[in-house]
Amino acid sequence: MIQSIDYATIAAPLILALTAGIVLLLDAFLPAPPAARLERGRTPVTAAAPAAASVGAAETARARNAGGATPIEDADGAAAPAEGASRAAPQTGTAGGATRSPGTGRTLLGLVTLAGVVAALGVVVAQAAAGTPRGTFCVPEGLAAGTPPCSFVIDPFSLVIAGLVLAAGVVVVLLSMTELATGRIPVGEWYFLLLCTLVGAVALPASRDLVMLVVALELVSLPVFALTALKRYDGRTSEAALKLFLISVVSTAVTLFGVSLLYGVTGTVYLDRLVIPEDAPPVAAAAIALLLAGFAFKVAAVPFHSWAGDVYQGAPVPVAALLSVVSKASGFAGLILLLVVALPESTELWSAPVAVLAALTMTVGNLLALRQRHAVRLLAWSSVAQSGYILAPLGVAGGAGAALGADPGVANAAIAYLLFYAAMNLGAFSVVMLVSRRGGRNELDDYRGLAFRDAPAALALGFCLICLAGLPPGLAGMFAKIVVFRELVDGGGAVLALVMAVNTVIGLYYYIAWTARLFTPAERTAAEPSGASTAGTVGRADAGATGSGARRALPVTLAVVAAVAVAVVFSVAPQAVFALLPAWPPSG
Repeated sequence: MIQSIDYATIAAPLILALTAGIVLLLDAFLPAPPAARLERGRTPVTAAAPAAASVGAAETARARNAGGATPIEDADGAAAPAEGASRAAPQTGTAGGATRSPGTGRTLLGLVTLAGVVAALGVVVAQAAAGTPRGTFCVPEGLAAGTPPCSFVIDPFSLVIAGLVLAAGVVVVLLSMTELATGRIPVGEWYFLLLCTLVGAVALPASRDLVMLVVALELVSLPVFALTALKRYDGRTSEAALKLFLISVVSTAVTLFGVSLLYGVTGTVYLDRLVIPEDAPPVAAAAIALLLAGFAFKVAAVPFHSWAGDVYQGAPVPVAALLSVVSKASGFAGLILLLVVALPESTELWSAPVAVLAALTMTVGNLLALRQRHAVRLLAWSSVAQSGYILAPLGVAGGAGAALGADPGVANAAIAYLLFYAAMNLGAFSVVMLVSRRGGRNELDDYRGLAFRDAPAALALGFCLICLAGLPPGLAGMFAKIVVFRELVDGGGAVLALVMAVNTVIGLYYYIAWTARLFTPAERTAAEPSGASTAGTVGRADAGATGSGARRALPVTLAVVAAVAVAVVFSVAPQAVFALLPAWPPSG
């Protein structure tokens, strides 16, 4: 049997895959920086290195004698190479005797990756403008009754999710360019794994059979734990990578078990042909329960959430942002495909469990966020709570009508919230990345008085936090919550709406408390001279943020501007989000 492939249909993931191959080739043939730069705490071996190291050691000694932090620390508080040491050797030799900046290769690979993601996003926009659903990897004519089912379909739903993950991918690539500027992470491997994740994230919403759905889901998940582990010589990062790997393996096993049971009950793998008979045996309920559990691991829904805090904190900030938006969007896309496309007539089997998951997730996530003092951990548990809000509309599907596939409200409410949430959360992570690179342990107290040191960053972070809280002027978050509340009330989920209202109030506390820190003057300590603040390390780092330091900050600054700009647009014109929502049922 010969099956034709429509390459125009798979253009977006194909571009990303080709870009990943180009990145590997460039990484293999570009001259590498000295191996010593890849080892934590070491400096390049040059004539000026000993003097630079002495200067760095003197700065460290003075800082410790004053009871402060070392001149530059990474987000985990571990000492990084002294800034003076990196400035002492701005160039490295090549095999031909010429010189080049150590950052040239890193910048080139980052720009190639960024170009690939933008090109894939352009293809998605062009496909959306065409407005015609397309499919490939279809069953040949004559081998299937009726319209032949396809394994890969682009339609309004898949294009909306693909556009979301690719736009988020642009921001993550910009954050990665700053993260990789230190030279302590292998650049080629990083961008290759990141592009692999995006290939899976684009392919997943277009998947229309169970096999492809699982393969795409794993293509999203597996590279992420490797990305986490690339930050070498860091115990916390290694622990986070191991936890994420174990969780991914367990969730995959659970999902595959559910898929096998569902296939045994229905006799097909194509989503639009999965029909559970009314007299189905209890194994059908077990299959749905296992699938829900598997996807709940992916989106960090309670009680499958315990990995989130440690993994987000231990991973590099770009990976945490990737997990909070791209990975989460992919998980919810798969869940919507299974529940809305594959099993719209079986809401009695999955609607109530999803409602319970949503209530537990938003409650536990908010309560855990209340206790956090670390910025990334707070965003991690906040992200768990936001998952509960996204799940909530699906929990009232049984009350929204007998044919969920013909009612766009429930599924579209989840998608709308996901779009609003992505812009707000990426903005917050981008500012956290911008602030964390200047030193400190990334505790919430490090943000005290940020408005007096970096007013634009404080305003950007404050706006994103207010958006997440759902308060004016961050109207994006308020519109997102209103959409969900409306669907809960219309679907007869008054209890779930009440739980969400209470959790919204709980979330106000930690969002407002963090925002208030931004505009509260930092306290002075007895060891500091007049005019100094507890953020002295930030001041010393900023003093050297010129030249190469300013160039390193440019990508993350662009990420902040892009994410906050989208959040502002969504706050001023929420109809921009509602216009993107797909019609249902999607094409199969």
